[in-house]
Amino acid sequence: MDRFDAMSVLLAVVEAGSLSAGARLLRAPLATVSRKIAELELHLGTPLFVRSRRGLALTEPGRAFVAASRRILSQLEEAEREAAGEFSTPRGTLHVTAPISFGERHLLPIALEFLAEHPEISLRLTLTDRQISLGDEHIDVALRIGHLEDSALIATRVGAVHRVICASPAYLARRGVPRRPEDLATHEGISFQGFAVAPEWRYRRDSAAFSIEPSPKLAVNTTEAAIQAARAGLGIIRVLSYQVADELRSGELQVLLPESVPEPLPVSLIYPQADMLPLKVRSFLDWTVPRLRARMASLDAGEPYSGGR
Repeated sequence: MDRFDAMSVLLAVVEAGSLSAGARLLRAPLATVSRKIAELELHLGTPLFVRSRRGLALTEPGRAFVAASRRILSQLEEAEREAAGEFSTPRGTLHVTAPISFGERHLLPIALEFLAEHPEISLRLTLTDRQISLGDEHIDVALRIGHLEDSALIATRVGAVHRVICASPAYLARRGVPRRPEDLATHEGISFQGFAVAPEWRYRRDSAAFSIEPSPKLAVNTTEAAIQAARAGLGIIRVLSYQVADELRSGELQVLLPESVPEPLPVSLIYPQADMLPLKVRSFLDWTVPRLRARMASLDAGEPYSGGR
């Protein structure tokens, strides 16, 4: 039995949540995945999963072995990278993650230019609005929007985005323009479902913060759907400034209550602490940071959502 391969199969099953989903993730036959898990359990002399109608749950020995497998495979991957020369020349596969809309609009164009200048680097770009663990999923660099809590990560700030409330001119002509946050209670809104963290309807007044939201007319699970509905005049939305920059410039959407929005959210590139960064990571950061800062500054210049700040 190849124990490294068995560990990789185990982690895929745990990440996917079931044997069949793990097989799809690995693009391997279900029978092969099931056999490798069974061989690993036989080798260890203990069950790793409890099987029930609800699916698979790790046993206590299973949780300990999964944690150890993650550490071992991470160390093996780092040793292979060092042996392959990733610490002496920028080469190899770089895994980067970012929020979907921001990644598509701003990070991807910069990344494509980076790849053209670094032919020995390949990029795996995971765009998701779910915050994923850098260590568990072997992420080299992540773009995060918001205040960071994990002190084990190094963060380089590249800009900030604002939370904006907006609606179409047609909606405002029909329902009137809210002049105070309290006015939103009589308006119709477009809300989000299915997000780990949905936009908050929070406002500033002097030193206090409070929350009021309109009555939900429509609930959606993607930002683009919310923007389309707002453009169609269905109601008021709360999103991040970069998500509606084009609509604000064109006049399809209009910012509301700019003086009451909370402070802007930082945008940062984060990466794990390391004694020596692989050159592919250092090269990506050196390339991306100044270009992202320039794009963010351009987005922020002259926009009406900042409330004069």
